[in-house]
Amino acid sequence: METIVEDAHAGVVSPELVVDALFACRKTAAIRAAIELDLFTHIGDGKTAAGLASATSASERGVRILCDYLVVHGFLTKDGEQYRMTPSTRMFLDRNSPAFMGSAVEFTAAPEVLNNFLRDPAAVVRNGGSAGLANMSADNPVWLKFARGMGSFTGLSAKILADEISGWPSPPKKVLDIAAGPGLFGIEIAKAFPSTEIVAVDWGAVLELSRQNAEKSGVADRYRTIAGSAFDVDWGAGYDLVLLPNFLHHFNLPTCAELLRKITASLAADGRIVAVDFVPNEDGVSPPFPAAFSWEMLASTPAGQAYRQSELTEMAKLAGLAGVTVKPMPPTPASIILFE
Repeated sequence: METIVEDAHAGVVSPELVVDALFACRKTAAIRAAIELDLFTHIGDGKTAAGLASATSASERGVRILCDYLVVHGFLTKDGEQYRMTPSTRMFLDRNSPAFMGSAVEFTAAPEVLNNFLRDPAAVVRNGGSAGLANMSADNPVWLKFARGMGSFTGLSAKILADEISGWPSPPKKVLDIAAGPGLFGIEIAKAFPSTEIVAVDWGAVLELSRQNAEKSGVADRYRTIAGSAFDVDWGAGYDLVLLPNFLHHFNLPTCAELLRKITASLAADGRIVAVDFVPNEDGVSPPFPAAFSWEMLASTPAGQAYRQSELTEMAKLAGLAGVTVKPMPPTPASIILFE
């Protein structure tokens, strides 16, 4: 099956990278199956294929083949007939872990999302973008899938941002959370500042989830929602802080500048605008996740991308602002972007 090409200068050239890319969707499918079966949660301190089959009500043959595949790709280890989790899968794919990320598969592997990449990727490149999710109505279930799934990705970023803002000289009293999704950014700030009020903007169905999360976190009495598009709704004024979590990358630079102008008009004196997003280096190819994220946007939006700091500076100046300060948020791939 594999053809090995020999190069006199480089020795043997392996096709591994190409083969991995050609078969990559199989890895997504395996992880999706394991998460839906709660395989990682059932493994605990170790189980055989027979034990996992019984726990998941699945075929022993199917479980064995899936687990062996997951061992091959580093998601599990195998000792005799016992399968065990790695530290990474125990942390992020065991449903009992507070850092569980498995719910994100509901969105990342949704047909509406995968079709953006698999239907006709060459056409996406030719066109320089895709209608993607832009044509989907506000009440499409995919937005709720997105909000639920992204919550597991953004929880740590939300905590880091709240910690960052806790170091400011004065706490924000009124905060606008644009495209709030599961609401975690606004909620973490509300938890950090007991007198802060949050106003969340997003589609109506999504805001039901953010309200539920605010209730669970004990901040519902200071959490208000406005349903609709951030470009169209009237959200009022007097905001000490406006949040843009993982939103700017969906649009082209002039559209982002237009939104920033609208936000600026709604700020209180000394109010601030803070975005959280993936910011590639100026070379456009590092760090890996932020740099690769523009491909995600090419396939799923008409004109979105991950913006470099120079492009964010241009965006700010188009909006009448002085510039930006970018601060990475390790261990996440995101950065805090403070518009000045």
